[in-house]
Amino acid sequence: MNIPYFVLKPDAREPALNVLGTQVTVLASNAATQSYGMTFQQGDEGTGPPPHSHDWDESFYILQGEVEFLCDGTVHRCTPGTLVHVPRGTVHGFRFGRGGQMLEITGQGATAAQMFTAIHNEIPAGPPDIPKVLEVLQRNGVMVAA
Repeated sequence: MNIPYFVLKPDAREPALNVLGTQVTVLASNAATQSYGMTFQQGDEGTGPPPHSHDWDESFYILQGEVEFLCDGTVHRCTPGTLVHVPRGTVHGFRFGRGGQMLEITGQGATAAQMFTAIHNEIPAGPPDIPKVLEVLQRNGVMVAA
């Protein structure tokens, strides 16, 4: 199957998804490219996912501000121009610092875009229903570290 090229200009993007306080704009899903996925993410200071793992590779490129990453128990303070590569199965998480913005690129087979959409659609704003969040994550191949 031949996947045609596409050009996604800013005015044609879907609105950002609210993923537990992180704004996630899906630029290209793995389904759309039949290969990798790409999102733009930004969040208020202190927001971000808890330590977790999944069965796909992912990389993050810091565009602006600061983002603190936890990878296999080690904390890394990341500033613009930093690339963080997380191989499948690696326990990782991050917290946005002031003005943090980044690109996320997911490897083949990732369900990140579907998971972000499910959280946006199924978890209302406000204090999250943690059992429901864990169910949505697990359904999309993400395991939160204990």
